[in-house]
Amino acid sequence: MAAHMFEADFSIPTDPEVEARLDAEAEAEIDAGLGVPHEKVRDWLLRLSKGQRLPFPY
Repeated sequence: MAAHMFEADFSIPTDPEVEARLDAEAEAEIDAGLGVPHEKVRDWLLRLSKGQRLPFPY
């Protein structure tokens, strides 16, 4: 059986202007309070790992 070779996503060249724009958009969302605090995400992931089915935290 032949091994398949896959190119990792991070090896694809990025466009610095697009990356900067997307970073700025993400920072603006966080500044506007649209992010989910780390502790809420951590708690959600820990509970999922124990088999609990929960909606994504907001």
